[in-house]
Amino acid sequence: MRWSELYVPTLRQDPAGADAVSHRLLLRAGYIRQLMAGHYSLLPLAVRVRAKIIEVIREEMSRIGAQEFLLPTMQPAEVWQKSGRWDKIGAEMFRLTDRKGADLALGMTHEEIFTTVATELRSYRDLPQRWYQFQTKFRDEPRPKSGLIRVREFTMKDSYSFDVDAAGLDRSFDLHHEAYTRIFGRLGIPAIPVEASSGIMGGSDSIEFMCPTDAGEDIVVHCACGYAANVEKATSHLPAAADGEGPAAPEAFDTPDVRTIEDLVTGFGVTADRQVKTLVYVVDDQLTLVLMRGDHALVEQKLIDTLAAVAVRPAHPEEIREALGALPGSLGGVGVTGLPILADLALAGRREMTTGANRDGVHLRGVDVARDIAVDRWADLREVGAGEPCPRCEQPLDVLRTVEIGHIFKLGGRYTETLGVTVLGADGERVNPVMGCYGIGVERALAAIVETHHDDKGIVWPVAVAPFEVAIAVLGDAEQVVAAAESLYSGLRGQRMDVLLDDRSERPGVKFSDIELIGIPYRITVSARGLGDGTVEFTDRATGHTERIPVAGAIAHVTAAVRATE
Repeated sequence: MRWSELYVPTLRQDPAGADAVSHRLLLRAGYIRQLMAGHYSLLPLAVRVRAKIIEVIREEMSRIGAQEFLLPTMQPAEVWQKSGRWDKIGAEMFRLTDRKGADLALGMTHEEIFTTVATELRSYRDLPQRWYQFQTKFRDEPRPKSGLIRVREFTMKDSYSFDVDAAGLDRSFDLHHEAYTRIFGRLGIPAIPVEASSGIMGGSDSIEFMCPTDAGEDIVVHCACGYAANVEKATSHLPAAADGEGPAAPEAFDTPDVRTIEDLVTGFGVTADRQVKTLVYVVDDQLTLVLMRGDHALVEQKLIDTLAAVAVRPAHPEEIREALGALPGSLGGVGVTGLPILADLALAGRREMTTGANRDGVHLRGVDVARDIAVDRWADLREVGAGEPCPRCEQPLDVLRTVEIGHIFKLGGRYTETLGVTVLGADGERVNPVMGCYGIGVERALAAIVETHHDDKGIVWPVAVAPFEVAIAVLGDAEQVVAAAESLYSGLRGQRMDVLLDDRSERPGVKFSDIELIGIPYRITVSARGLGDGTVEFTDRATGHTERIPVAGAIAHVTAAVRATE
């Protein structure tokens, strides 16, 4: 491609409002333009990178025997209603009605649709099946941000496995895990596989692949021993508390100005780890008390997973006062009946604790949680913090900010059972195949690569996904310079290289900075001065190293450099 014919609207200044590194550089380098919040146009350079990412994924999916499909993204409500998710998924789903009054959805995922296709499977001999597609997904993300990292319209590689039993599902799951490891390795993304929540997908085992980046909003807890989990799933080993016997019953004391955990610490010397924090949530229309240690934070996804809840929100002050007789700041579970009470495992067996008395400005000390509070259910609900002991090896845990780039689930029989997919088993009985679901966000992967591969000059693409592997900077319009550049251009294209010939009438500094900004891995500089001694300059974008190489051997030299990265 000749730069004079290519649309690359680079910007000299950082665009306003671009917070993430990938957002800023993809805008500056002319890869993307925003249409509206959460919706981006991919310009020619981005389309080339996207195509290479897709090809890497396609090769690895083929390697595990997966077959490519393309299913509709506009879907009838009936199939979602049949699976039970039409009413379980909230505002994230784009819904519309056609001219005949039929309810439709813009697909945010395709479990139901692939399962519908699978109704034509007949026998265990048809299994296993591993199917995948690259398709546009729509999610009404409430807070789109960070460019391509959090959007409302994106391309997903989603794949689905159908197996006759759990052992087969284990095999399909492991094959996808291995394929994803190879994919992210080839893309140059440092992906960390972590235990995760299955969320709206349902199912059992769930592994997320997370890329460390300051632009991410997911927190990963990990240890050198290999333990790694999303904060929504992470646990840690807490040391046993040294509690005394305490009084025979809780004792009330006045706390007129206490509204927070910290107020009780500073005003009355009750450390946060000796307080019972009472949160009130509405869980599927049921007012519910959630008890946490005062210094621990609730992870709402853990609450949702524990209760298999659809809708969860903090209760409003008026709802709380009507049910408990007090406002936040003086709430507690002592003596509460008629409402579900969940407690975090960190409170199990605790004595000599302090909590609200459900009277404004009054607290209770000497609380024995098991004796004084009618806990209906115990669960791991807290957020793990940095430095807490690893649940496996007891070493201090690290916490990373990350972005999810892939997710694999074991769905089991949830969708095949509700949508009526059966096959004839080896024993002659009909069985529901078990499913797995496996996703990679293509544009998010593109952004993750930039988050990982950049410097102060711009993007530094890995060769495998670069829009062009080599850029030829033509300095000047002297006949011998143009002829040499054209010869190199033709020769490299003959080696099936993606080559960008910068034939613009620009100063050398502009050409160099633009080539560095858009991130081309290798640059050949052709100038009259170099040709005078029979050489051209060869520059490695990643290292910045420049060397003079003979013109006669330039094609072989560049080809070898590119091939060495494969």
